[in-house]
Parts: sequence; structure tokens; C-alpha cells
Amino acid sequence: MAKDLVEKLFSISGKTAVITGGYRGIGLAIAETYAEVGANVVLVARNLSACQETAEKIKKNFGVKTAGKAIDVRDSKSVDRVIQEIFDEFGRIDILVNSAGIPGSEKPVLRMTDEDMDEVMGVDFRGTFLVSRAVGQIMVKQKSGRIINVASILGKISARNMAGYCASKAAVIQLTRVMALELMRDNVQVNALCPGYILTDFNRDFFDSEVGKGLVKKMIPLNRVGRLDELQSTALYMATCPAFMTGAEIYIDGGHTIV
Repeated sequence: MAKDLVEKLFSISGKTAVITGGYRGIGLAIAETYAEVGANVVLVARNLSACQETAEKIKKNFGVKTAGKAIDVRDSKSVDRVIQEIFDEFGRIDILVNSAGIPGSEKPVLRMTDEDMDEVMGVDFRGTFLVSRAVGQIMVKQKSGRIINVASILGKISARNMAGYCASKAAVIQLTRVMALELMRDNVQVNALCPGYILTDFNRDFFDSEVGKGLVKKMIPLNRVGRLDELQSTALYMATCPAFMTGAEIYIDGGHTIV
């Protein structure tokens, strides 16, 4: 029985997953996880060549159908056009992972410019909203789908000089809850993955520095940063979890948010 349950829970073979920001970092780790278990993956970001090159590597390594497409998640016309292209090419969209995001300017609130706030809110929140809206319309027609919004522990706790990022991720969490309520009757689940500090190529040098090590020792009870593989298994579960799970926030942070 347990074996059958595992096979049922984690089966996404043949399904189509769209991952924003999927050519690097957390997005790439999730894309490779889905491809390894047989899902077709579409990587979308502003960098077309990076998306296409990464998609080809995934196709070669895992033998699934892939595509890479340029998208500006801040622009509704770009989003609607690209999502329609993906649907026309793949016939359906079963999973959406909103992974595209930027940290924004690290400044005190009183020194932030309008542009500083607009930039981070535009990518991290507006982008998540626009892509979720476009894909959600397709999923409602299909009467099935999973939307996974990559938020952050900073949507729950605060940090100095990170007002824009904290606000955007808190907004993503609330968007997740509202969409879960609105779409559940159409068998569309919406959940939020909230990582803490996860080691990637982007932040590796910082966490290897004395400042980075001091931050980890001070802030994370487990006394280390997270690994990408510790997100991969959770992202796979969220793509296959029971229908009773929707509107949830899953924190993977080494205990950061409980102290």
C-alpha cells in the first residue's frame, strides 16, 4: 500500500510544468526535479538564450519535452502571449512554479526611491500575479492544476533594509491564499513554498565569507544554510499533493522563523 501511495503521490510523468526564472537557482533545481520524474518543462525568463540552452540540456539529460521562452513577467501582454504559446504547443499546463524574483535594493525605507520599490514589487509580486492569472485561466478550463508560488521567510518575518522584498513576498503569500479560495472548486490548488537561506551560485561567496557565516550562526538554529535538494523534494510533493492541501505555506528554513 505504501509503495502504491508513493507512486501515486509523486507521479507527474507526461504533465507540463512552467517555471518562471527556471534557468538558474531554485527554479532550475525544481525544473530538473520535475524532468527527472518525467514531466515536460518550459523555462521562461527575460533571458531567452539562457532559457533555451538550459531547456536543451534538460531535454538531453532526461529525455522529456522542453522549451525555453522569453517573457517579461511585469508586462501583461508579454505574459498572456507567452502563456498562450505554451498552451498551444503543449496542449495543457498542469503545474506552474512562480520562481522569478529579485532581492531589490537593500536600503532603509526612508532612503528608498519610488523606482526601488516599483522594481521589486514589479517582478516579485506583479509578476507572480500576472503569470498566475494567465495560467490560472487555463487551469480552470482544464478543471485541474497546481500553482506553486516561491515566496520567502521574509514574507513572514522582517529584515532591515529589505522593505520592498519583505512586502512583495508577504503580498505573494496573501495572493496564494486568495487564489486558493477562489480556484479550489475548479480543482486548482495554490500553495506557497517559503525558503529560508538556500545556498546557490548567486550567494555562495557571501555565505563563505565571515559576515555570511556570522549571519548563519546568529539567525539559523540549525547553524547552516539550506541545500537546493532540500527544496526539490518539497517542490515535487507540492506538485502532486492531495487536493485537501491548498492555501498552505511551507517553510524550509532550518528553524529560522521559529526563534
